[in-house]
Order: sequence, then C-alpha cells, then structure tokens
Amino acid sequence: MPRILGVDIPNNKRADVALRYIYGIGPARAREICLRARIEPSVRASELTESDIGSITQILQDQYMVEGDLRRQVAQNIRRLIAIGSYRGLRHRRGLPARGQRTKTNARTRKGAKKTVGAIRDRTARKLAKSG
Repeated sequence: MPRILGVDIPNNKRADVALRYIYGIGPARAREICLRARIEPSVRASELTESDIGSITQILQDQYMVEGDLRRQVAQNIRRLIAIGSYRGLRHRRGLPARGQRTKTNARTRKGAKKTVGAIRDRTARKLAKSG
C-alpha cells in the first residue's frame, strides 16, 4: 500500500480513485493531481513508482491544504461560528442541521437515534414512572 501524507491508499484501485482516500481530495482534484504529476489516472496505485508518489506528495504539499491542516481549519471555523453566536454556530452547538434542512422528520444523522418523548401507554410502566 502506497503511503501519501500519512494515509495508506489502496493498492487495487486506479490512481485517481485511490487519491480520494486523502481528506480534502475529491474526483476533480484527484484527476488534476494526476495530470500535474504526469501520471496516467487509469494506472493502479500498486504500480506507482517511488518517483510518482514523491511527485504527488510534492504537489499536495505545495498547492493544496489536505488532511490534518484542512481538518484543523474546518474545526477552527466551526469553533469561530459558535464563539460569535451566529445561527450556524447555534445549530452546530445543538447538534442540528446547519444548512436549512427540515428536522420534523429526517435529520437522524445530526440528531442521533430517536428519543421517544411523551405519554407512556403501558399502565404498569406509567405507575413505575409516577412513583420513581
């Protein structure tokens, strides 16, 4: 498995697909990196030479913010939104969708598993809840 910027990219995938395993690199950026490094995008990651990997690493370090730096910047931006008390920051703090999605239904990814609130239908459980 070739290792680029501390990330193991899979051997059996094409170079342009394998590069997407690095945080901050999507399909378009992966193709662009392959072009700049003069690597055929269809070549398998296991067939990349040390010089190919070196050139990819050099391009990533010089021209793009990826992995740890990008994660840090995103986290810092969210902390800033929370600190200034913006609407988006409030949504982040409460763990709700920040971009206008509906929350009456759906939004389970942000809200977590369902927590039933309301009446207890079973009589024995109701008695236990009252006494406890």
